Amino acid sequence: MFRLFALAASLLAAAPALAQTAPQYPVTIPAPGGGVIISNARNEQAYDTIKYAPARRAGDTVYVSGVIIAPAPNETKDAAGLKASARRAFKAVDELLKAAGGSWDDVVMINSFHDWSSSNFTGSRMDHVTVMNEVRAEFTQAPHPAWTAVGTSGLLAPTGVIEMQVIAHIPQKK
Repeated sequence: MFRLFALAASLLAAAPALAQTAPQYPVTIPAPGGGVIISNARNEQAYDTIKYAPARRAGDTVYVSGVIIAPAPNETKDAAGLKASARRAFKAVDELLKAAGGSWDDVVMINSFHDWSSSNFTGSRMDHVTVMNEVRAEFTQAPHPAWTAVGTSGLLAPTGVIEMQVIAHIPQKK
């Protein structure tokens, strides 16, 4: 009985130390001119394994790396499915912008890279544009950010249909 009590007491004593080792997101890793912004555990895993920054601040500019728009296993490959995928990607960017202290109102540029012939989407090029505009309208308002849409023959993620990169002006807090 005493051993059980001693074990329970030592576990309770160690709990605060264990809780302190778990990262609290967002995390900023210092870097020249700013830092790498990591908003969640998935971003941290990508940072550690793929060696890229989900978002990087340089002065008052925040660069958000490409976020993949791809259908989930249970989604259709039509415009409705692409819209659900795009909404997830816009929310992921939103999380990174908030982690940097900003919002979609701070976005000055969106670059999107479209796999026009992806087997994961049955729609047309104009369907790509329509979906992007409809979902973007849920997150941005006038004055609208600049936007460049580039066609490509493939993305790094094999199920990817569109990859979206964002640049924002978010003044550093003094």
